Amino acid sequence: MFLEILGVITGIIYLWLEYHASIYLWIVGIIMPAIYLFVYHDAGLYADFGINIYYLLIALYGWVAWKTGFTLFGRKEPKRELRISHTPRKAWAKAAMAFIVAQVAIYLVLTKYTDSTVPWSDSFTTALSIVGMWMLARKYIEQWWVWCVVDVASSALYTYKGLFFTAILYAVYAIIAIFGYFKWKKLMQNE
Repeated sequence: MFLEILGVITGIIYLWLEYHASIYLWIVGIIMPAIYLFVYHDAGLYADFGINIYYLLIALYGWVAWKTGFTLFGRKEPKRELRISHTPRKAWAKAAMAFIVAQVAIYLVLTKYTDSTVPWSDSFTTALSIVGMWMLARKYIEQWWVWCVVDVASSALYTYKGLFFTAILYAVYAIIAIFGYFKWKKLMQNE
């Protein structure tokens, strides 16, 4: 329970930094998943455990992308700090495909290789989180709506699994995601 509470505190700091579009969210984005690796493993949420390895890696990518505009795919952007922008149409199609492939793959792994009692919902939140983190790393404003869906679904899942502090954290995340969208919209207009 101590690690779960520490993860919640770290998560609140992370969200506050994300809300303000602070590049330092990526530093906390390394600490928080390291904590939650233990929490999710103990709770038998294996997809959430696995996604935290991805979170550690995407935090490094996010830091570089926000600082320099670096992109792994597509056109090379000039070396400058990444600005908040709308998600390009082509990116939506790629994100949808990535979500579907990830959810099916994670579901199959969970049902075949683990004792997960919630493989469909665990794979749903995990696959959508993969997309959300990529959108955040690219500083797309619509990532907030993706996180709102993830947070509501996760809050329900964590309540079901008895992780009540984490369920409350994700319910708060869902509310803040709505405000975060409007905050980033204002920041985008001011850039």
